[in-house]
Amino acid sequence: MANYKYLIIGGGLTGDAAVRGIRAVDSSGSIGMFTGEPDPPYKRPLLSKGLWKGKTLAQAWCDTGKLGIDLHLGTKIVSIDPAHKKVRDEKGDEHLYDKLLLATGGAPRRLEQGGRNILYFRTMQDYLKLRAMTEHGRRFAVIGGGFIGSEIAAALAMNGKETLMIFPETAIGARMYPPALSRYLNAYYREKGVEVLAEEMVTGIAEEESGTRLTLKGRGEITVDGVVAGLGILPSIDLAREAKLEIEEGGIAVNARLQTGAPDVYAAGDAAAIFQPALGSYQRVEHEDNALTMGGAAGRSMAGDTIPYRHLPYFYSDLFDAGYEAVGELDARSEIFADWIEECVKGVIYYLKAGRVRGVLTWNIFGRMEDARKLIAEPGPFKPAELKNRIAY
Repeated sequence: MANYKYLIIGGGLTGDAAVRGIRAVDSSGSIGMFTGEPDPPYKRPLLSKGLWKGKTLAQAWCDTGKLGIDLHLGTKIVSIDPAHKKVRDEKGDEHLYDKLLLATGGAPRRLEQGGRNILYFRTMQDYLKLRAMTEHGRRFAVIGGGFIGSEIAAALAMNGKETLMIFPETAIGARMYPPALSRYLNAYYREKGVEVLAEEMVTGIAEEESGTRLTLKGRGEITVDGVVAGLGILPSIDLAREAKLEIEEGGIAVNARLQTGAPDVYAAGDAAAIFQPALGSYQRVEHEDNALTMGGAAGRSMAGDTIPYRHLPYFYSDLFDAGYEAVGELDARSEIFADWIEECVKGVIYYLKAGRVRGVLTWNIFGRMEDARKLIAEPGPFKPAELKNRIAY
């Protein structure tokens, strides 16, 4: 039975950042990392961005194993016992710890219709499989018009593939962007060669020798060489629930030192929820900046650092030639003020609730996230027109 000073469940960017955080404070304490994936930690954002734009596979690996840890690949932890400070893996083996980090991430949402060959794009193995499919496939369907769906559709189209986007909303990113920008993206993607099938749903899936046949609610049947589903994720919180840890906003609740309610049990990343004073609520964020900053802070905290974690993480995306950075709550149902330099081409979008700025998106403007964080921290109240030129172009 192994006994680790630090035990990390999860081998993603959060886990890698936690190891680095630990090593910044404790250079020699034993660390065990357990991941159900067959691969060591890698830079997940590259799977839908950089690896389709010329970055090499070698650039995707984090080299966590060089930091003096025991890396247990393909080893899923199935239960935790905070009272006795031990975990059990799927083989029945138990492992002891002094400090435990839940960096369990999330699992892709899946289609109700099934389909054994549907690729739910999340892992390195998913990327490698899609890359192999593109070597001989010509026509691909992407189900989902949100964050991952829009990135994968752009990646496939930029690599010369006939690409269809299928989603039930009226436009790409309709839940996050203001209506005018979402409608613009529909036209923008079509100009780039993507067949955008908005307000459409897949009602049936059949695997055939010629490819995958999709039955659509409004457009009949189509056959493609491959199907990628980007439907978001569900946070992996089963271990926390079974251990009776507190859950907030669908994530494992933590305090400013990333501690859960159980002694010496911490959580960070996609599966963790922390109270954000600037927003006045618990927040669970699924993006790279959150994984890196929260994971690093959790590692330092586990090793004895007492500095509270107060970071409001940002996120970003690349959509063909367009790109954005954003922070806070981006909800299309909010009161929105769009301060455009050129409409839908360059500008700043503010999201307000009850007179307070809750989120900021800078479209084709970069490096303004600290200004956005300061604005979100201000109590207001603001009238939308007062926000014009508030964040410098």
